[in-house]
Amino acid sequence: MPPLSWRHHTLIQALLSRGPLKEDEFRSIFSQVTGRTSGSQQQLFNEYLRKINAELSYVQFEMRACRNQYDGNVYYGVVNNVSDEQSKLGTKYSVPQIAFYKGIVEAIIQDAEARGCIFNTEALNIRLETQVPGANNLESQGVSSQVPTAFKNFSMSQKEKTLDQLIKDQWLCSIPVGKIGIGVRSFLDLRSWFRTNEVPACEVCNDAAVKAQLCQNEACNVRLHPYCLEKKFSRQRVERACPGCGTRWPGSSVAAEVQQEVEDSNDLSQNPLPPQPSMKRRRSLHQEANADVSEAHSSLTSASTSDTKRVTRRSARLSAH
Repeated sequence: MPPLSWRHHTLIQALLSRGPLKEDEFRSIFSQVTGRTSGSQQQLFNEYLRKINAELSYVQFEMRACRNQYDGNVYYGVVNNVSDEQSKLGTKYSVPQIAFYKGIVEAIIQDAEARGCIFNTEALNIRLETQVPGANNLESQGVSSQVPTAFKNFSMSQKEKTLDQLIKDQWLCSIPVGKIGIGVRSFLDLRSWFRTNEVPACEVCNDAAVKAQLCQNEACNVRLHPYCLEKKFSRQRVERACPGCGTRWPGSSVAAEVQQEVEDSNDLSQNPLPPQPSMKRRRSLHQEANADVSEAHSSLTSASTSDTKRVTRRSARLSAH
């Protein structure tokens, strides 16, 4: 295979130096490098990615795309395919910092409501001891000698600094109202980790449903990303229903939109435009110019739809791993 050109290297360097980039920004760089417009670049774009990944595979790296579950945007980045998190974070973060990061991610994915976030205070109160192998047994025996000293001495100020750095590096993200979520870099790098830890997947895209909507049927485990949900139901001229159990899914439906159109028509019927007389009628009026003629205006009938039964939301509870 021919070696990578300067164009390939430029794309790799852009992602390595600037971190994960939104799709439109990355494609803009690609257009500038190749001189191809967005309308004619897809095939060439795919060829570039294939060739780049063929070379990166020798060093266990990959250029990959993912969707940010908080804003629905697609991002591109270069990721490490080595399975352990130490190899991913170890070049910059210390062992206690990695343990702190893992504790936050686990707390987020174990949320039975699939809100995709925890409060800032919850993150800072994560106990690093839980990341020590066999920590539960040690705790039950009251033995703490096997907990690394670095874990015990990891102060609150160190946690705060680490949290700020993880957000800056896009491993985590800051959400309004003092919450912490998973960053786009984690969505890129931890795809296999999510599967290994049995994070429930979205029914549509099969990616980990960290931030998602749950089926209202407590016996059903279906989750849908908000953007997958809208995409799925926008294609169907049917009532929104869970793809797993058929329970009505919260939100507006096509039937509701039709009802709104009918109501709008009824509003217009209160002041309808007078109908234009036919040619025969105009001739009759011309012949009987002196006759009094009264016109009857037909009104539109209101269409009614049956009330849609709503199911009280009760979220399924998942046991923490």
